Amino acid sequence: MDKIIITVGASADHFGAYAENCPGIYGAGDTPEAAKQNALEGLNLLIKHSEKEDLPNVLKGEYCVVYRYDTQSFLKHYNSIFTNVALERLTGINQKLLHHYSTGLKKPRPAQRKKIESALHQLGQELLAVEL
Repeated sequence: MDKIIITVGASADHFGAYAENCPGIYGAGDTPEAAKQNALEGLNLLIKHSEKEDLPNVLKGEYCVVYRYDTQSFLKHYNSIFTNVALERLTGINQKLLHHYSTGLKKPRPAQRKKIESALHQLGQELLAVEL
């Protein structure tokens, strides 16, 4: 199964989304969720209004959609779930620096992005193992 990778990013006044590996899929909105939804609408319109032979190869078979966030967009989008205190506990990155990342004042180095991503994946694995 192919993956359509939709990148979600923040700008000064809105969020944008685009498919990295499928031309013609774009979206925008006031929130990351709105930008993702708008990009999915663009995907559906592309499929609906294109001839099968004109579709990008990734859309000709089975595919799934994967979202890739820039750090600022992720932190903004999930700030009501992951407080800076909680993220500091998970990642070991201090709250002030996390705040700078979420506001766009600073951009994390690749190692810091990886640290955040790894901590979130580890939490996800732990939560998948929970039974209530």
